[in-house]
Amino acid sequence: MNKDMLSALDVLEKDKGISKEIVISALEAALVSAYKRNYGQAQNVDVEFNEKNGDIHVYSVKEVVDMVFDSTLEVSIEDAIEINKGYEIGDKIRFEVTPRDFGRIAAQTAKQVIMQRIREAERSIIYDEFIAYENDILNGVVERQDSRYIYVNLGKIEAVLSKQEQIPGEEFQPHDRIKVYVTKVENTSKGPQIFVSRSHPDLLKRLFEQEVPEIYDGVVEIISIAREAGDRSKIAVRSRDVNVDPVGTCVGPRGQRVQAIVNELKGENMDIVKWDEDPAQYIANALNPAQVVHVDFEPAKGSCTVVVPDYQLSLAIGKRGQNARLAAKLTGFKIDIKSETDYGVMMAEQADTSEVVEEEIYVSDIDEVLEMDAVNPAEDIQQADEVAEDILDADETENRIAEVELDPEEDYNELLNDSDQ
Repeated sequence: MNKDMLSALDVLEKDKGISKEIVISALEAALVSAYKRNYGQAQNVDVEFNEKNGDIHVYSVKEVVDMVFDSTLEVSIEDAIEINKGYEIGDKIRFEVTPRDFGRIAAQTAKQVIMQRIREAERSIIYDEFIAYENDILNGVVERQDSRYIYVNLGKIEAVLSKQEQIPGEEFQPHDRIKVYVTKVENTSKGPQIFVSRSHPDLLKRLFEQEVPEIYDGVVEIISIAREAGDRSKIAVRSRDVNVDPVGTCVGPRGQRVQAIVNELKGENMDIVKWDEDPAQYIANALNPAQVVHVDFEPAKGSCTVVVPDYQLSLAIGKRGQNARLAAKLTGFKIDIKSETDYGVMMAEQADTSEVVEEEIYVSDIDEVLEMDAVNPAEDIQQADEVAEDILDADETENRIAEVELDPEEDYNELLNDSDQ
Protein backbone atom coordinates (compact mmCIF):
# COMPACT_ATOMS: atom_id res chain seq x y z
CA MET A 1 0.00 0.00 0.00
CA ASN A 2 2.84 2.33 0.87
CA LYS A 3 4.54 1.77 -2.45
CA ASP A 4 1.23 2.26 -4.26
CA MET A 5 0.71 5.57 -2.49
CA LEU A 6 4.16 6.81 -3.45
CA SER A 7 3.54 5.78 -7.05
CA ALA A 8 0.20 7.61 -7.03
CA LEU A 9 1.89 10.75 -5.76
CA ASP A 10 4.52 10.56 -8.50
CA VAL A 11 1.88 10.11 -11.22
CA LEU A 12 -0.16 12.94 -9.79
CA GLU A 13 2.82 15.28 -9.91
CA LYS A 14 3.85 14.22 -13.40
CA ASP A 15 0.49 14.05 -15.19
CA LYS A 16 -1.61 16.60 -13.34
CA GLY A 17 1.13 19.03 -12.39
CA ILE A 18 0.24 18.85 -8.67
CA SER A 19 3.21 19.22 -6.34
CA LYS A 20 3.92 16.16 -4.20
CA GLU A 21 4.65 18.35 -1.17
CA ILE A 22 1.23 19.99 -1.42
CA VAL A 23 -0.52 16.60 -1.50
CA ILE A 24 1.49 15.25 1.43
CA SER A 25 0.71 18.34 3.51
CA ALA A 26 -3.01 17.95 2.76
CA LEU A 27 -2.79 14.22 3.46
CA GLU A 28 -1.22 14.75 6.89
CA ALA A 29 -3.93 17.27 7.84
CA ALA A 30 -6.63 14.83 6.68
CA LEU A 31 -5.09 11.97 8.66
CA VAL A 32 -5.12 14.06 11.84
CA SER A 33 -8.85 14.59 11.41
CA ALA A 34 -9.38 10.91 10.59
CA TYR A 35 -7.49 9.79 13.71
CA LYS A 36 -9.51 12.06 16.02
CA ARG A 37 -12.77 11.00 14.36
CA ASN A 38 -12.13 7.25 14.40
CA TYR A 39 -10.41 6.93 17.79
CA GLY A 40 -12.32 9.53 19.75
CA GLN A 41 -9.15 11.36 20.64
CA ALA A 42 -9.26 15.14 21.09
CA GLN A 43 -5.65 15.64 22.17
CA ASN A 44 -3.00 17.33 20.11
CA VAL A 45 -1.68 14.89 17.52
CA ASP A 46 0.73 15.06 14.61
CA VAL A 47 0.83 12.74 11.62
CA GLU A 48 4.10 12.21 9.83
CA PHE A 49 4.35 10.76 6.34
CA ASN A 50 7.70 9.33 5.30
CA GLU A 51 8.33 10.28 1.67
CA LYS A 52 11.02 7.58 1.24
CA ASN A 53 9.12 4.46 2.26
CA GLY A 54 5.53 5.72 2.58
CA ASP A 55 5.20 4.86 6.28
CA ILE A 56 2.71 6.84 8.35
CA HIS A 57 3.16 7.55 12.07
CA VAL A 58 0.81 9.25 14.51
CA TYR A 59 2.23 11.16 17.49
CA SER A 60 0.52 12.57 20.55
CA VAL A 61 2.06 15.93 21.50
CA LYS A 62 2.28 16.66 25.23
CA GLU A 63 3.63 19.65 27.13
CA VAL A 64 6.10 19.28 30.02
CA VAL A 65 4.57 20.71 33.23
CA ASP A 66 5.33 20.79 36.94
CA MET A 67 1.93 19.34 37.89
CA VAL A 68 -0.21 17.25 35.51
CA PHE A 69 -3.92 18.07 35.24
CA ASP A 70 -4.70 16.38 31.89
CA SER A 71 -2.59 13.33 31.04
CA THR A 72 -3.66 13.39 27.41
CA LEU A 73 -2.14 16.83 26.92
CA GLU A 74 0.54 17.08 29.63
CA VAL A 75 3.50 15.14 31.01
CA SER A 76 5.27 15.71 34.34
CA ILE A 77 8.79 17.06 34.46
CA GLU A 78 9.89 13.90 36.30
CA ASP A 79 8.64 11.61 33.51
CA ALA A 80 10.14 13.87 30.88
CA ILE A 81 13.56 13.80 32.55
CA GLU A 82 13.45 10.01 32.56
CA ILE A 83 13.07 10.14 28.80
CA ASN A 84 15.69 12.82 28.29
CA LYS A 85 17.48 14.81 30.96
CA GLY A 86 17.50 17.86 28.68
CA TYR A 87 13.75 18.46 28.86
CA GLU A 88 12.46 21.53 30.72
CA ILE A 89 9.06 22.82 31.72
CA GLY A 90 7.23 24.14 28.64
CA ASP A 91 8.87 21.76 26.14
CA LYS A 92 6.82 19.62 23.78
CA ILE A 93 7.29 15.85 23.65
CA ARG A 94 5.91 13.56 20.92
CA PHE A 95 4.71 10.07 21.87
CA GLU A 96 3.89 7.66 19.05
CA VAL A 97 0.28 6.46 19.22
CA THR A 98 -0.12 4.92 15.77
CA PRO A 99 -2.96 2.32 15.93
CA ARG A 100 -2.35 -1.08 14.41
CA ASP A 101 -5.22 -0.80 11.94
CA PHE A 102 -4.48 2.82 11.05
CA GLY A 103 -3.08 1.72 7.69
CA ARG A 104 -6.56 0.96 6.38
CA ILE A 105 -7.90 4.36 7.52
CA ALA A 106 -4.82 6.06 6.10
CA ALA A 107 -5.35 4.41 2.70
CA GLN A 108 -8.99 5.51 2.52
CA THR A 109 -8.10 9.03 3.62
CA ALA A 110 -5.23 9.23 1.15
CA LYS A 111 -7.53 8.17 -1.67
CA GLN A 112 -10.05 10.87 -0.77
CA VAL A 113 -7.36 13.55 -0.49
CA ILE A 114 -5.76 12.59 -3.78
CA MET A 115 -9.10 12.56 -5.62
CA GLN A 116 -9.97 15.93 -4.13
CA ARG A 117 -6.63 17.37 -5.20
CA ILE A 118 -7.12 15.96 -8.67
CA ARG A 119 -10.52 17.63 -8.96
CA GLU A 120 -9.13 20.92 -7.67
CA ALA A 121 -6.23 20.72 -10.09
CA GLU A 122 -8.52 20.01 -13.03
CA ARG A 123 -10.76 22.91 -12.06
CA SER A 124 -7.76 25.19 -11.78
CA ILE A 125 -6.45 24.07 -15.16
CA ILE A 126 -9.83 24.61 -16.81
CA TYR A 127 -10.21 28.02 -15.19
CA ASP A 128 -6.73 29.11 -16.26
CA GLU A 129 -7.46 27.91 -19.80
CA PHE A 130 -10.82 29.61 -20.24
CA ILE A 131 -10.08 32.86 -18.41
CA ALA A 132 -7.87 33.61 -21.40
CA TYR A 133 -10.98 33.44 -23.62
CA GLU A 134 -12.94 36.01 -21.63
CA ASN A 135 -14.22 38.71 -24.05
CA ASP A 136 -13.49 36.38 -26.95
CA ILE A 137 -15.45 34.07 -29.23
CA LEU A 138 -15.61 30.27 -29.02
CA ASN A 139 -17.26 27.46 -30.95
CA GLY A 140 -19.61 25.23 -29.03
CA VAL A 141 -22.24 22.51 -29.35
CA VAL A 142 -25.72 22.83 -27.89
CA GLU A 143 -26.17 20.12 -25.27
CA ARG A 144 -29.57 20.80 -23.73
CA GLN A 145 -31.78 23.62 -22.47
CA ASP A 146 -34.22 24.38 -19.70
CA SER A 147 -36.41 27.33 -18.72
CA ARG A 148 -33.40 29.50 -17.84
CA TYR A 149 -30.37 28.44 -19.86
CA ILE A 150 -29.10 26.83 -23.00
CA TYR A 151 -26.11 24.66 -22.08
CA VAL A 152 -23.27 24.82 -24.58
CA ASN A 153 -20.44 22.27 -24.57
CA LEU A 154 -17.10 24.02 -25.10
CA GLY A 155 -15.04 20.83 -24.95
CA LYS A 156 -13.75 20.60 -21.38
CA ILE A 157 -16.59 22.49 -19.75
CA GLU A 158 -20.23 23.38 -20.22
CA ALA A 159 -21.12 27.08 -20.60
CA VAL A 160 -24.50 28.66 -19.90
CA LEU A 161 -26.40 30.93 -22.31
CA SER A 162 -29.16 32.80 -20.48
CA LYS A 163 -32.43 34.02 -22.00
CA GLN A 164 -31.27 37.64 -21.80
CA GLU A 165 -28.13 36.83 -23.81
CA GLN A 166 -29.95 34.94 -26.56
CA ILE A 167 -30.99 36.47 -29.87
CA PRO A 168 -34.78 37.00 -29.79
CA GLY A 169 -36.57 34.33 -31.78
CA GLU A 170 -33.48 32.17 -32.18
CA GLU A 171 -34.04 28.47 -31.50
CA PHE A 172 -31.55 25.63 -31.18
CA GLN A 173 -31.69 21.87 -31.20
CA PRO A 174 -29.31 19.51 -29.42
CA HIS A 175 -26.01 19.04 -31.29
CA ASP A 176 -26.35 22.37 -33.14
CA ARG A 177 -22.97 24.06 -33.57
CA ILE A 178 -22.94 27.75 -32.62
CA LYS A 179 -20.48 30.56 -31.95
CA VAL A 180 -20.74 32.31 -28.59
CA TYR A 181 -19.08 35.31 -26.95
CA VAL A 182 -17.55 34.63 -23.51
CA THR A 183 -18.72 37.44 -21.20
CA LYS A 184 -17.50 36.12 -17.82
CA VAL A 185 -15.49 33.26 -16.31
CA GLU A 186 -15.93 32.61 -12.58
CA ASN A 187 -14.04 30.21 -10.31
CA THR A 188 -16.71 29.03 -7.90
CA SER A 189 -16.65 26.42 -5.12
CA LYS A 190 -18.29 23.98 -7.55
CA GLY A 191 -15.69 24.67 -10.21
CA PRO A 192 -15.31 27.15 -13.08
CA GLN A 193 -18.50 28.58 -14.51
CA ILE A 194 -18.59 30.23 -17.94
CA PHE A 195 -21.25 32.67 -19.12
CA VAL A 196 -21.66 33.24 -22.85
CA SER A 197 -23.74 35.52 -25.06
CA ARG A 198 -25.19 35.69 -28.57
CA SER A 199 -26.59 39.21 -28.28
CA HIS A 200 -23.48 41.10 -27.08
CA PRO A 201 -22.28 43.83 -29.53
CA ASP A 202 -18.69 42.59 -29.26
CA LEU A 203 -19.78 39.27 -30.77
CA LEU A 204 -20.03 41.19 -34.06
CA LYS A 205 -16.53 42.57 -33.59
CA ARG A 206 -15.07 39.10 -33.09
CA LEU A 207 -16.99 37.69 -36.04
CA PHE A 208 -15.67 40.45 -38.32
CA GLU A 209 -12.14 39.78 -37.05
CA GLN A 210 -12.56 36.15 -38.09
CA GLU A 211 -14.02 36.93 -41.50
CA VAL A 212 -11.97 40.04 -42.42
CA PRO A 213 -8.19 39.58 -42.23
CA GLU A 214 -7.66 43.35 -42.55
CA ILE A 215 -9.52 43.91 -39.26
CA TYR A 216 -7.54 41.18 -37.49
CA ASP A 217 -4.28 42.70 -38.79
CA GLY A 218 -5.29 46.22 -37.74
CA VAL A 219 -5.40 47.76 -41.24
CA VAL A 220 -9.15 48.33 -40.84
CA GLU A 221 -10.47 49.32 -37.41
CA ILE A 222 -13.97 48.98 -35.97
CA ILE A 223 -14.69 52.28 -34.20
CA SER A 224 -18.20 51.70 -32.89
CA ILE A 225 -21.01 49.15 -32.92
CA ALA A 226 -24.72 49.68 -32.34
CA ARG A 227 -26.76 46.50 -32.24
CA GLU A 228 -30.33 45.37 -31.77
CA ALA A 229 -29.69 41.65 -31.71
CA GLY A 230 -31.62 39.58 -34.22
CA ASP A 231 -32.89 42.59 -36.15
CA ARG A 232 -30.32 45.15 -37.28
CA SER A 233 -26.83 46.42 -36.50
CA LYS A 234 -24.64 49.33 -37.55
CA ILE A 235 -20.84 49.14 -37.59
CA ALA A 236 -18.58 52.18 -38.08
CA VAL A 237 -15.17 51.39 -39.58
CA ARG A 238 -12.13 53.32 -40.72
CA SER A 239 -8.96 52.43 -42.60
CA ARG A 240 -5.40 53.12 -41.53
CA ASP A 241 -4.31 52.76 -45.16
CA VAL A 242 -5.54 55.36 -47.65
CA ASN A 243 -5.50 52.70 -50.39
CA VAL A 244 -7.89 50.41 -48.50
CA ASP A 245 -11.65 51.01 -48.58
CA PRO A 246 -12.90 50.03 -45.08
CA VAL A 247 -16.52 49.47 -46.07
CA GLY A 248 -15.74 47.47 -49.20
CA THR A 249 -13.19 45.40 -47.32
CA CYS A 250 -15.77 44.41 -44.68
CA VAL A 251 -18.45 43.63 -47.25
CA GLY A 252 -16.08 41.48 -49.30
CA PRO A 253 -16.34 40.28 -52.90
CA ARG A 254 -20.01 40.04 -53.83
CA GLY A 255 -20.82 40.52 -50.14
CA GLN A 256 -19.40 37.13 -49.13
CA ARG A 257 -17.72 38.30 -45.90
CA VAL A 258 -20.66 40.12 -44.42
CA GLN A 259 -23.06 37.44 -45.65
CA ALA A 260 -21.19 34.80 -43.63
CA ILE A 261 -21.77 36.87 -40.48
CA VAL A 262 -25.42 37.46 -41.36
CA ASN A 263 -25.91 33.70 -41.77
CA GLU A 264 -24.26 33.00 -38.39
CA LEU A 265 -26.65 35.49 -36.73
CA LYS A 266 -29.73 34.04 -38.43
CA GLY A 267 -30.37 36.88 -40.89
CA GLU A 268 -29.53 39.94 -38.77
CA ASN A 269 -29.21 42.97 -41.10
CA MET A 270 -25.85 44.77 -41.23
CA ASP A 271 -25.17 48.42 -42.06
CA ILE A 272 -21.44 49.08 -42.46
CA VAL A 273 -20.67 52.81 -42.52
CA LYS A 274 -17.46 54.79 -42.83
CA TRP A 275 -16.25 56.69 -39.77
CA ASP A 276 -15.31 60.33 -40.40
CA GLU A 277 -13.48 62.95 -38.34
CA ASP A 278 -16.17 65.48 -39.28
CA PRO A 279 -19.12 64.77 -36.94
CA ALA A 280 -21.63 66.05 -39.51
CA GLN A 281 -20.34 63.68 -42.18
CA TYR A 282 -20.13 60.82 -39.65
CA ILE A 283 -23.77 61.33 -38.67
CA ALA A 284 -24.77 61.50 -42.33
CA ASN A 285 -22.97 58.19 -42.95
CA ALA A 286 -24.60 56.64 -39.88
CA LEU A 287 -28.09 57.47 -41.19
CA ASN A 288 -27.42 55.52 -44.36
CA PRO A 289 -29.36 54.73 -46.58
CA ALA A 290 -31.08 58.11 -46.09
CA GLN A 291 -29.57 61.25 -47.64
CA VAL A 292 -28.72 64.14 -45.33
CA VAL A 293 -29.04 67.78 -46.44
CA HIS A 294 -27.75 69.57 -43.35
CA VAL A 295 -26.69 68.90 -39.74
CA ASP A 296 -27.22 71.60 -37.11
CA PHE A 297 -25.29 70.96 -33.87
CA GLU A 298 -26.01 72.01 -30.29
CA PRO A 299 -22.68 71.16 -28.59
CA ALA A 300 -23.85 72.17 -25.11
CA LYS A 301 -26.62 69.57 -25.22
CA GLY A 302 -24.65 66.94 -27.14
CA SER A 303 -27.41 66.83 -29.72
CA CYS A 304 -28.02 67.79 -33.33
CA THR A 305 -30.83 68.39 -35.78
CA VAL A 306 -30.51 66.49 -39.05
CA VAL A 307 -32.33 67.82 -42.09
CA VAL A 308 -33.33 65.33 -44.80
CA PRO A 309 -35.42 65.65 -47.97
CA ASP A 310 -39.14 65.46 -47.36
CA TYR A 311 -39.54 62.21 -49.25
CA GLN A 312 -36.79 60.51 -47.18
CA LEU A 313 -38.00 61.43 -43.71
CA SER A 314 -39.51 58.01 -42.99
CA LEU A 315 -36.42 56.29 -44.41
CA ALA A 316 -34.11 58.30 -42.15
CA ILE A 317 -36.19 57.57 -39.06
CA GLY A 318 -36.66 53.92 -39.94
CA LYS A 319 -39.20 51.37 -38.84
CA ARG A 320 -40.21 52.12 -35.24
CA GLY A 321 -37.41 54.73 -35.19
CA GLN A 322 -34.76 52.03 -35.47
CA ASN A 323 -32.48 53.72 -38.02
CA ALA A 324 -32.31 56.97 -36.04
CA ARG A 325 -31.92 55.08 -32.75
CA LEU A 326 -29.01 52.98 -34.00
CA ALA A 327 -27.35 56.03 -35.58
CA ALA A 328 -27.56 57.85 -32.24
CA LYS A 329 -25.96 54.89 -30.42
CA LEU A 330 -23.28 54.61 -33.06
CA THR A 331 -22.26 58.30 -33.06
CA GLY A 332 -22.99 59.23 -29.44
CA PHE A 333 -25.20 62.21 -30.43
CA LYS A 334 -28.86 62.77 -29.69
CA ILE A 335 -30.33 63.03 -33.18
CA ASP A 336 -33.52 64.92 -34.06
CA ILE A 337 -34.52 64.31 -37.68
CA LYS A 338 -36.62 66.89 -39.57
CA SER A 339 -37.72 67.25 -43.16
CA GLU A 340 -36.64 70.31 -45.17
CA THR A 341 -40.15 71.76 -44.97
CA ASP A 342 -40.44 71.33 -41.20
CA TYR A 343 -36.94 72.72 -40.67
CA GLY A 344 -37.76 75.80 -42.81
CA VAL A 345 -40.95 76.45 -40.82
CA MET A 346 -39.05 76.07 -37.54
CA MET A 347 -36.33 78.51 -38.61
CA ALA A 348 -38.94 81.04 -39.80
CA GLU A 349 -40.76 80.82 -36.48
CA GLN A 350 -37.50 81.34 -34.62
CA ALA A 351 -36.70 84.39 -36.78
CA ASP A 352 -40.14 85.93 -36.13
CA THR A 353 -39.80 85.29 -32.42
CA SER A 354 -36.39 86.98 -32.30
CA GLU A 355 -37.71 90.07 -34.14
CA VAL A 356 -40.63 90.39 -31.72
CA VAL A 357 -38.27 90.11 -28.77
CA GLU A 358 -35.96 92.79 -30.19
CA GLU A 359 -38.93 95.14 -30.81
CA GLU A 360 -40.22 94.62 -27.28
CA ILE A 361 -36.78 95.39 -25.86
CA TYR A 362 -36.53 98.57 -27.99
CA VAL A 363 -39.99 99.81 -26.96
CA SER A 364 -39.24 99.01 -23.35
CA ASP A 365 -36.05 101.10 -23.48
CA ILE A 366 -37.93 104.11 -24.94
CA ASP A 367 -40.62 103.86 -22.29
CA GLU A 368 -38.01 103.88 -19.58
CA VAL A 369 -36.42 107.02 -21.00
CA LEU A 370 -39.79 108.78 -21.28
CA GLU A 371 -40.70 107.81 -17.75
CA MET A 372 -37.43 109.23 -16.48
CA ASP A 373 -37.92 112.55 -18.32
CA ALA A 374 -41.60 113.02 -17.58
CA VAL A 375 -41.76 112.46 -13.89
CA ASN A 376 -42.21 116.16 -12.95
CA PRO A 377 -41.42 118.73 -15.69
CA ALA A 378 -41.83 121.77 -13.37
CA GLU A 379 -39.50 120.29 -10.81
CA ASP A 380 -37.00 119.47 -13.53
CA ILE A 381 -37.06 123.15 -14.78
CA GLN A 382 -36.54 124.50 -11.28
CA GLN A 383 -33.63 122.11 -10.74
CA ALA A 384 -32.18 123.25 -14.05
CA ASP A 385 -32.37 126.93 -12.99
CA GLU A 386 -30.67 126.18 -9.69
CA VAL A 387 -27.89 124.35 -11.48
CA ALA A 388 -27.46 127.33 -13.85
CA GLU A 389 -27.20 129.77 -10.96
CA ASP A 390 -24.63 127.56 -9.27
CA ILE A 391 -22.65 127.56 -12.48
CA LEU A 392 -22.77 131.41 -12.73
CA ASP A 393 -21.65 131.79 -9.11
CA ALA A 394 -18.82 129.42 -9.70
CA ASP A 395 -17.75 131.36 -12.79
CA GLU A 396 -17.77 134.67 -10.93
CA THR A 397 -15.65 133.24 -8.12
CA GLU A 398 -13.15 131.89 -10.59
CA ASN A 399 -12.93 135.30 -12.32
CA ARG A 400 -12.18 137.02 -9.04
CA ILE A 401 -9.48 134.50 -8.23
CA ALA A 402 -8.07 135.00 -11.68
CA GLU A 403 -7.97 138.81 -11.21
CA VAL A 404 -6.04 138.42 -7.94
CA GLU A 405 -3.55 136.15 -9.56
CA LEU A 406 -2.99 138.40 -12.62
CA ASP A 407 -0.46 140.76 -10.92
CA PRO A 408 0.77 139.74 -7.49
CA GLU A 409 3.19 142.74 -7.21
CA GLU A 410 0.40 145.25 -7.76
CA ASP A 411 -1.73 143.55 -5.15
CA TYR A 412 1.19 143.76 -2.67
CA ASN A 413 1.72 147.50 -3.23
CA GLU A 414 -1.98 148.06 -2.80
CA LEU A 415 -1.88 146.32 0.51
CA LEU A 416 1.08 148.51 1.68
CA ASN A 417 -0.80 151.72 0.79
CA ASP A 418 -3.82 150.53 2.71
CA SER A 419 -1.68 149.88 5.77
CA ASP A 420 -0.07 153.41 5.66
CA GLN A 421 -3.43 155.01 5.60
